[in-house]
Amino acid sequence: MKYKQSLCWFRRDLRLSDHVALSHAIRQSERVFLFFIFDTNILNKLKDKDDRRVSFIANCLRELEKSIKSKHSSLIIRYGDPVKEVFKIVKELKVNAVFINRDYEPSAKDRDDRVLKKMRSIGVDFNSYKDHVVFEHPEVLTQQGTSFRVFTPYKNAWLKELCEESYSDFSCKLDRLAPKEVCKKHLWDWSLEKIGFKQNFPNIQPGEKGARSRLNSFKRYIEEYDTNRDYPARVNGTSGLSIHLRFGTISVRALVRFAMKNNSKGYKTWLSELIWRDFYQTILDCFPHIVIGNFKPEYDGIQWEGKTKHFQLWKDGMTGYPLIDAAMRHFKKTGWMHNRLRMVVASFLTKDLLIDWRKGEAWFAQNLLDFDLAANNGGWQWASSTGCDAQPYFRIFNPIAQSKRFDPEGEFIKNEIPELSGFSKKYIHWPIMAKQTEQCKADCVLGKDYPFPIVDHAVQRRMALNMYKKAKIQSPA
Repeated sequence: MKYKQSLCWFRRDLRLSDHVALSHAIRQSERVFLFFIFDTNILNKLKDKDDRRVSFIANCLRELEKSIKSKHSSLIIRYGDPVKEVFKIVKELKVNAVFINRDYEPSAKDRDDRVLKKMRSIGVDFNSYKDHVVFEHPEVLTQQGTSFRVFTPYKNAWLKELCEESYSDFSCKLDRLAPKEVCKKHLWDWSLEKIGFKQNFPNIQPGEKGARSRLNSFKRYIEEYDTNRDYPARVNGTSGLSIHLRFGTISVRALVRFAMKNNSKGYKTWLSELIWRDFYQTILDCFPHIVIGNFKPEYDGIQWEGKTKHFQLWKDGMTGYPLIDAAMRHFKKTGWMHNRLRMVVASFLTKDLLIDWRKGEAWFAQNLLDFDLAANNGGWQWASSTGCDAQPYFRIFNPIAQSKRFDPEGEFIKNEIPELSGFSKKYIHWPIMAKQTEQCKADCVLGKDYPFPIVDHAVQRRMALNMYKKAKIQSPA
């Protein structure tokens, strides 16, 4: 064995199966301690102390603790600054090495660099592995040896590189975990209350069991994924696995293994979504400036003309555009939003309300259950046309047309906006077209029971086009 004692530090990989860092730690060590930190650098920034995501993490940790207990070991948990806490636990346990899975967010890379330096200063090895993605930079490159900036050629190159080894299973026999008797004196009787948060149960089964259950459910309807995924009223239209991928209760390799079992359109379309995930992680890794700025510098000069009151109405689901409002109300209630709706509401905020995409991105970051910086940033910059491989600035979703196409019967709208439930599908997408008699018949008078549209889409579309054109003309590029 290379190491007498090692520490496997869990972060966004809350599982025991198919875990790259853990499998390497087990193979290279006589004894492995399992460790997790409630990172105060992240938690202290959360305004909402009943944040659903913190509750989900806590629930996943409780399940993880049970799984580890069944292996006659224990999960050691700390609360604080990771740089300090890793240093303290390493000294306390007298380990020779720390094992982690890599993270590509700038703040995480900075954290790990600081931990690495600290470990080197005391002669402890710091071993990191690829686990969060199938391919990381620079494994998939253009023929010129540079990072891809357009998805389709990236996808083609990704698929060309893919082989069974790319998504192999890293599960292993966990026979070298530190005995619970040894861990006992290092344990902390933690709770959400002790770290300053309240329990807020998201309606999602946590942990590895929850992820496996969700994947098994998805197996029954993945064949129709390529069509159903665009319709928010279809309960089984999407996989529902994004939160499990975000917190690593299932590995991306397990999902690729599943996707590769069949060559039907549903499976292939879903695999493409997993490739998009790798693509955005690579973009974030290689171009960290996107965290605060446009990927495309030619749009740095955009003068966002939107109104603060419109931003608030968008957040509250009170814009007078039913599909937008239904999406935003559902989001506020659940912390989740359908992918088609994410594109539509983002386009509406940036190109109808003329509000900076960064404000929308920040609102999503604050509330998304499955918040992932790379995917959230990539999606918002795609919708606002400022990102890599983004839709052209002149492509602007018509929220009424999107509503008629993807919620044709108005089912999703009626479920989220009950005051509109009396309207027929003729008026549900754009109730302002209903005469006073129709409004009374539907028991919904505009301006009283539901707001008038806060902007005119046609007018705002022209303003958006001029705004983008002006920025491009004035750009030094």
